[in-house]
This record gives sequence, C-alpha cells and structure tokens, in this order.
Amino acid sequence: MTLTAPRTGSTSRSDSALLIRDLDEAAFARRYDCDRYTATVLGNRFDYLVEHMSARLLTGAFSPVLRDFYDLACTVAGPEELGFPVPAASNGIVLMAGTTIDAVPTMVGEYGADRLNPGDVLIANDPYRTGNHNNDLVFTRPVFVDGRIAAFVTLNAHQLDMGGTVPGGFSATKQNVFENGLVLSPRLLVDQGRRVPETWNVIFDNVRMAEVLHPDMMTVCSSLELGESLVRESIERYGLAAFHGAMRYATDVAAERMAVGLAELPDGDWEAEHGIDCDGIDDTESYPVHVAIRKRGSRVEVDFSGTHRQARTSVNATAWEVKTAVGVALKYNVDPRGRFNSGLFRSIDLVIPEGSVVSALPPDGAVFLYFEQSQVILATVLMALEKALGERAIAGDRAGTNLHTAFGAHPDGTPWVSAMQCGGEIGPFGANRHGDADTQCMSYLANGVAPSVEAVEKESPVVMLRHEPVADTAGPGFHRGGNAMLRDTLWLTDAAHSIIELRHRSVTGFGVHGGGHGVNGGVWMFPPDGAGHARVPGTGRDSFAEGTAWAGVVDEQSNAPSSAGRYVYPFGGANVSTPQSVLRYITNGAGGWGDPLEREPARVLVDVRDEYVTIEGAARLYGVVVTGDPHDDPEGLAVDEAATERLRAALRTSGGDAPRASRSL
Repeated sequence: MTLTAPRTGSTSRSDSALLIRDLDEAAFARRYDCDRYTATVLGNRFDYLVEHMSARLLTGAFSPVLRDFYDLACTVAGPEELGFPVPAASNGIVLMAGTTIDAVPTMVGEYGADRLNPGDVLIANDPYRTGNHNNDLVFTRPVFVDGRIAAFVTLNAHQLDMGGTVPGGFSATKQNVFENGLVLSPRLLVDQGRRVPETWNVIFDNVRMAEVLHPDMMTVCSSLELGESLVRESIERYGLAAFHGAMRYATDVAAERMAVGLAELPDGDWEAEHGIDCDGIDDTESYPVHVAIRKRGSRVEVDFSGTHRQARTSVNATAWEVKTAVGVALKYNVDPRGRFNSGLFRSIDLVIPEGSVVSALPPDGAVFLYFEQSQVILATVLMALEKALGERAIAGDRAGTNLHTAFGAHPDGTPWVSAMQCGGEIGPFGANRHGDADTQCMSYLANGVAPSVEAVEKESPVVMLRHEPVADTAGPGFHRGGNAMLRDTLWLTDAAHSIIELRHRSVTGFGVHGGGHGVNGGVWMFPPDGAGHARVPGTGRDSFAEGTAWAGVVDEQSNAPSSAGRYVYPFGGANVSTPQSVLRYITNGAGGWGDPLEREPARVLVDVRDEYVTIEGAARLYGVVVTGDPHDDPEGLAVDEAATERLRAALRTSGGDAPRASRSL
C-alpha cells in the first residue's frame, strides 16, 4: 500500500507560492474567503470546540479508561467537497485523533453522505476501516446548514468492553477477528434524533459491563450535540464561507509548517529496524519493523518495505496507525509547536506492505494491541533520524504501555474488572536538547494521568503498596532520561491477570547525541507464603528471588532484571486465576541526551538528593563523586570537586565516552 498525500489544495491561485504569513490582506481574503483576524479567531474556536466536547465526556464518564486516561479524541471536519479537512483535534490520545482524520471519510463514504440527515449519529469500530481497535468506537454527527452537510463533529471513545474472549479485550493471545470482539461496520446509532434499537441491541447483546457502556455512550451523543451547537453558533456569527475558509487556513498552516521544517533538514536516506519481542502464541518469532526514510526538499517518503509479516495474534496494527505514528514522529522533530491536524500529512508519502505487522489483513491478522506497534513505528523513525537531526534528536521513552487488566468476581458473583490502573501504565519519557525527561508520563503517543490511589482501591479488590521511581535506571546524559517506575499492588482476592509486555529483548530507552540507554524492567508475581499470608517484597536486588518472573529478561540466580539473563515469555500465565498475590511492575527506563560527563556536577548532586541516582551511580555514570548520606542527611550531600575532576579525566582517557547505559537493577 502506498499512501501519498495530496499536493494540491487551496493554493492554486497566482499567489500560491507565497508563505501564508506573506500574503497581503487581499490575497488572504481571496484564498480563504475571510480576513486574517477572522481566520485566527475561528482557528482558536475549533480548538475550543473539540476541547469542550472532550470536557463533557470526561466529566461524565463512568469508565476509568475514559475518565483517567483520556482514552478518546474529538475532531471537527469539513464536508466531502472540501476533502474532509480536520483543523483541530482534542488533547486526548493522539493515536486516536490521527486515525479519526481518516475514519470519518471512510465511514461517510461507505454509508453514503446522501443517506445522512440532521440529528444522525453514525458509528463504526472496525480497525481495518477506522484504525485503532474494536473498543475504540467512532461516533460522528453531520452538521447541516441550509439542507447540506457543512461539517462533522466526531468523538472516538474507548469503550470498556466490546465482547471477545477476554473482558476488556486487552490480550495478546487472540488469533483472529472472530476472537477479537464485536465488529461494527458504519451504521446509524441515532436516526434523526431517535435511537436506532437494532444498533443499540446488537452492541449490548455482545458486550460486558453494559451498566458502564450505556451511560458513556449517552454522554458521547450529548457531547456531539454540544459540538453541533458550537459549529452552528460559529457559522451563524461568521458565515459558512468564512467557517470553511478558516478550516482550510488551519490545515494549510499545518502543512506549510511541516514542509518548511522538513526543508530545513539535510536531504538524505536513513534506515533503522526495531520491533516487539514475540506474539501471543510463543517466543519463537519476533517482529521487526524496518523503516527507510528518503527526504528530498520539503517532502519525505517513509518506506516500511522489509517489515515482518503480520503476527499470529492480535499484536498487529493497520496502515492508519502507521500514518499517525509517522506524522507524530516527524512533528515532534520538525514542528513541535504547531497544531496537530490533517494538514501536517501533506508532505509525507508512505509505502506500507499489506499483510505486514503494521498493515495486517483479516481474518487472521487480528488487530488489538495497535498501540504497541505504533510505538515501535515512532521509535524506529526516531532512530533512523538521529544522525540527520543531530542535537535535535529525541531519546527513546520506555516504549511499551505496560498495560495491566485484572478481572474476577465479588463474593456475590458480580464480576469486576480493573483496567489500566495497576500495571506500568505510568512511565518515563526520553530526554532531548531542552532538558531532563519526566518520569511519570504515558508514552509519546498517548496523553493521560495516573489514576488516584483512592479511586483504584475503591473500585477493585486491591491495595496500592508502592509507586516510585527506581534509582540508576534512567539513561545518563547531559540531560537525563526518565527513570523506570516501580509499582507494587496487593490483590485481596483471587484474580486473573492480563499483561502486555512486548519490549524487553532489546534496548527501548535508547540514548541520542552521546546519551546513554535506560535499563529495562519486567513483571513479577509474589504469591502468599506457606501460611497464606501476603508476601510484601522489599525493593533490593535480593527481593526478586521470592517471586516468579512473568515478563522481562532476568538473572538466573537472583531473578532480578539483567540484560544478559533469561528471557521470560510474558503470556504463559495470561488470564489464569492467581491466588491473592503481590504484583510488581517495573517499566523500562528512558534514554539520555548528550555526554553524561558534561552534565554539571550540581545537577547530579540534585539527582542523588532526590534519589533518581545513587552515590555509586553518580560516580559510575557521570564521573561525579558525591559525599554524604542521601537518606538521613540529604541536605548535607556535597560534590568532591577535585575527585570529580580526576574521575572524569580517567573515564575519558580509559573509555573515550561515559558508559552508554545504566547497569541492571
């Protein structure tokens, strides 16, 4: 499959060669049917519109996946005759925003724009049509003005369950679309303001937890009504021509910024390869993604030829995820401050082999854990571009989502599910030229927040024991990467656990511009002791021996993480009920930026005081000699300046560079 962005648009007039900012007022009005001030106001109003839609759902959501992780995206799009331009997307999951750009024209094209009426809501969730996975249900509502469609307001929202073999759906073991969950081709959920019983019934005949899905879907419909009212207000105030002109303006600006940013990079060809460890059948096969980037002038081609064939289970992605991940990766590097909208893709051409792990085909190429492949795609693009970017390069983050789902039954038999709350969902970013990286984030492709401990413990039979960074796990550098995060949870009842751990065999938190790599983590289960009492482990290296490794690369003797150890296949115990136990997650550490031996000793001292780095790690990784006791007297810590100068000189002489990686835990 080859995806080529259109090279034409609203710039066919004689002044099309000019940058938008260089257009005089007359030329601007000719191009966009409004003045510059109006276009700017409407551009900001588009942002307001989609965020307002998001806020209504977030404040009313029952699902913790929506409420806590912002697992949604809102967009506003123009009509078919304008090419469905999307001038704004909400600050939710950017993966969902990117695929929604293409989902709307796909859904409308298949269903038929001529069949839509005021008050309709069109839905679909088929990954091969709309991207993402079955749980991401796309709702779009046409906005009519004078009998014609003037816009679409859309909300792509994760539903807590959409059927399939596993509650919540988060499993790597599903082998085809029939095991994956309910598939909905484009159809009406609401017909001219009235709910369509057949559609609602087919959904609730196939899903679990209808008591959560039903109110959330009603709130989505309410959010779309709000979006329509805001579109109508804008058109009534500024006129339809100006409204559409501002849409074209916003997307043209994004396209222009991306083209200008690409033109500033040197022309060249770059390649990289990276991938996941395995699929949900066994660990005999890994799935590398190959990227070849060819950049000429203001355009770039990203070629995925040579990527591994589609996986045997649901760890695949579709071409829509490829498009989004590549767009985000390039935007991070060449236009980090501009809007994310449909315009940014115009200068990007993609070559995507069908039947590959990044463009799977049904029925056997099941797609669910698309977000894992999306992160591989983004990381591989960042790797390929490192030399071209130089100091602008971005280090690798912890790479995986480390999602965890637990499910079981209360004593009265009612089911419970803990989704994306007690695993390694919160982890580090990689460093860049602007500074040290944050430790408590999600991933480069997802925005969200850490759910409150009180909410987690109220909704599920679990106690949060620890949630803390692990010292000496961040990639060292002039700017330090984010540290690995450790989370221990005590489960108060028997539970089945589904884990998603696909990136431990190779370095994920890669360093750039001379920075070091982060340390990989893993997952462990600590069962009760012989008397049936909970076993609460310590955090030292010797504590891992009491548990069973569920994922990662671990030392044969200590059972602790070790890059030279034994690989633990992560899906051997998937979805099997486990006695009351303590579950430990340690995310991968993220990469550093720049030479660690150039980091100011005062900053290393602060890291030691804050326990991101140990005294031993300060010497080994940064060549900084710190004296004192960070535990009992953190304010009494000091840098031995003379010893630091001698150690750094010795490290430069003996190794040429500082260590490229923190050691294992």
